[in-house]
Amino acid sequence: MSNLDLQPAPTQCGGRQDITAQPVRELLPAKNVPLGESTIVRRLLPGIGRRMIGAWCFVDHYGPDDIADEPGMQVAPHPHMGLQTVSWLHAGEVLHRDSLGSLQTLRPGQLGLMTSGRAIAHAEESPREHAPVLHGAQLWVALPDAHRHTDPAWEHHAELPRVTGGGIDATVIMGELDGTHSPATAFSPLVGADITLPAGSSARLPVQPDFEYAALTMSGEAEVDGVRLPPGSLLYLGCGRRELPLRADVDSAFMLLGGEPFEERIVMWWNFVGRSHEEIAQAREDWTTGSRFGEVRGYDGPALKAPALPPVALKPRGRVR
Repeated sequence: MSNLDLQPAPTQCGGRQDITAQPVRELLPAKNVPLGESTIVRRLLPGIGRRMIGAWCFVDHYGPDDIADEPGMQVAPHPHMGLQTVSWLHAGEVLHRDSLGSLQTLRPGQLGLMTSGRAIAHAEESPREHAPVLHGAQLWVALPDAHRHTDPAWEHHAELPRVTGGGIDATVIMGELDGTHSPATAFSPLVGADITLPAGSSARLPVQPDFEYAALTMSGEAEVDGVRLPPGSLLYLGCGRRELPLRADVDSAFMLLGGEPFEERIVMWWNFVGRSHEEIAQAREDWTTGSRFGEVRGYDGPALKAPALPPVALKPRGRVR
């Protein structure tokens, strides 16, 4: 997943001083952003009001889009550093290829997890012969300092564990939910889960009081802690809960994102997560000169060019504006 903004704003985030220990119900606004040739995404994180949820630092929701007569997702090769990308589909297919030589078609219910570590490049596209509807989410997880220079890696998990009962059916994408652990590699305490609620259901989902959480509605109109959420909504919930009340009048699905508040201060710019202006500038230079990130083979088209750096130095600051 790439940030295709030609003038990306630097985003400074991290640190725990702005995290309240009390539950909140903060609806975060979305920004429509073009992605490739024919895909529009709703960018929900980072935003004006909030930059991170645990280690989750980037959230895009897209679709359902009718792409029967369209090319669908077409994101040319681009670099990443200091983060993990999480690809999650509700409908359609996405073909992933990267500079490690990975080539994998992702389908609904399958996790594509790419750990960029010190440097990787990848491309994402709808296959030439693809389903008529595309619907999913693309997310980033910031890597803590101890692991952000790790070797790059690609994981594909075709099957993931589930938590069922009490009116819910939850797929544990990353981390741990109600004692069930995902096999996906995680470098900080977090959770990512896809939760379905049938029409007329209500439930109380156990959560950890020291995690901060948010709910991203994928379909239907789930009610999370008393707040009704139309598709594409992101509700920030804060910390301090031991359970999360859920209900739905229609068949609904949402993603639960959470984790320990990310203590380290970081700076995000374009497709990089770093700790200083100098580090981001070096990553941009390395991508521009063709070093360090490797080559993505097989994509029909040129790689993305890095935007110009802003005229002021990038500095890591707090989690909220």
